Amino acid sequence: MFKNLCNTFLPLFLISIIFAGCSVKKEIPPNILFIMSDDHAEQAISCYGSKLINTPNIDRIANEGIRFTNSFVTNSICGPSRAVLLTGKYSHLNGFRDNRDLFDSSQTTFPKLLQKAGYETHVIGKWHLRSTPTGFDNWKILKGQGQYYNPLFLENGKENIRTGYTTDIITDLTIEALENRSKEKPFCMLIHHKAPHRNWMPNAKYFEEFENIEFPLPETFYDEYKTREKTAGHADMRIDDMYLSFDLKLHKNYYDKETGTGGNAKFASKVELNWLAIYNRMNAEQKKLWDGHYNKINEEFKKANLKGNKLLEWKYQQYMKDYLRCILSVDESIGRILNYLDENGLAKNTIVVYTSDQGFYLGEHGWYDKRFMYEESHSMPLVIRYPKQIPSGQVSDLMALNLDFAPTFLDFANVTIPNDVQGNSLRNILENNKTDNWRKSVYYHYYEYPHGWHKVKKHCGVRTEDHKLIHFYDDDIWELYDLKKDPNELKNIYTDPSYADINNDLKNELSRLQKEYKDSSF
Repeated sequence: MFKNLCNTFLPLFLISIIFAGCSVKKEIPPNILFIMSDDHAEQAISCYGSKLINTPNIDRIANEGIRFTNSFVTNSICGPSRAVLLTGKYSHLNGFRDNRDLFDSSQTTFPKLLQKAGYETHVIGKWHLRSTPTGFDNWKILKGQGQYYNPLFLENGKENIRTGYTTDIITDLTIEALENRSKEKPFCMLIHHKAPHRNWMPNAKYFEEFENIEFPLPETFYDEYKTREKTAGHADMRIDDMYLSFDLKLHKNYYDKETGTGGNAKFASKVELNWLAIYNRMNAEQKKLWDGHYNKINEEFKKANLKGNKLLEWKYQQYMKDYLRCILSVDESIGRILNYLDENGLAKNTIVVYTSDQGFYLGEHGWYDKRFMYEESHSMPLVIRYPKQIPSGQVSDLMALNLDFAPTFLDFANVTIPNDVQGNSLRNILENNKTDNWRKSVYYHYYEYPHGWHKVKKHCGVRTEDHKLIHFYDDDIWELYDLKKDPNELKNIYTDPSYADINNDLKNELSRLQKEYKDSSF
């Protein structure tokens, strides 16, 4: 009888052990690889329809995952955007409103929460928050804005000058970190490129790209700012304000007088000295390659003796070529990283994000730079791939914010999202391309005036699918745009009586969002 009982119950016992083991088996958390460039406009990415450049590796992320067509920043400037990324909170709550601020590194960030949950965390590249990174097992960051050639890194607290081109160095450090990571932990890596931030110095391998191309002027290149004279017309960020030296790589003996302002004309001589110092960072081999390309441009410029619109349009062409050449290096970097993930069996369980800290003007309205709530700088590119859970080939027109990154990563890692995080997880959108009760409007607030460059005044605003209302509150100037009829935002229709109801609805929505996000910092 005992033998019969054993024959009956022993298999059941073994089966129960097997099922018990299955029930406690945990799903492997995804790796997170977040790649962010600096000032990369959607207009310069081919999967966003760009006719300026081909970006096959960024496109690959989009094709193998999802591309957002309505993704926005909450404050279009470098440091504040990074603080929003880390905290999932608007600038007025995370304390970093403009680039003069010091990021409070004691506050909760998503890397800290992931680290606590067992992730190995890294940040490599541009930091630009002035305080020391916290919540990272490994941090190797550019000092300040960083340099394009032979940059100074702060590597876990120690200074180290690395020889080479910064985009390549950041990529090398990323692959090195992937090689040396703990194989027992999931990883979260923030890869922050300096490029294509001003002053747009390309890698020598791309000097000849776009050499014989003349880019068409944007439709709004000669914008006269009618109905926007005291706002858009007040800004000091026109391409004709670019420095011949720092921005356009001319040496002092090749022009009669510095033409740029970039904030204040009195800085012209200082800018010339700054450009010389940047140039002299290059070693002899780098200078040889640089001079082989740019000396010819210097000579041609001196001979041409350009004036007026011809000078302005020459500046635009030079700006575009160098800007786009910098992006070629960023796209190449992404290709190297994607290949590494493929070759090492990491692709399937790694979330890969590509974005920019904000958008940028490529001659639209006659501008470069960002800051405004107008579309080109308010929008940011956003493509995400996660083969394990995100279907490929998706395009979403739902409104995403850089505020959403922190809760999204925490959600995928099955880490509790703190109650004070203001963003929303994108997980349902990524996995299903839809979600109930998603936002129908976005809130924006820019602070850096009068202390910053470019004279863009403080403003806040609300954007819906069809309209945008902006309040330059120090001057109590309002602007309203019909984004369907006027996608270039050329005509301020705030005083148009036919839009009175829309005006009222948007003001109510603006007030509602300010209350929701606890913003009273005016």
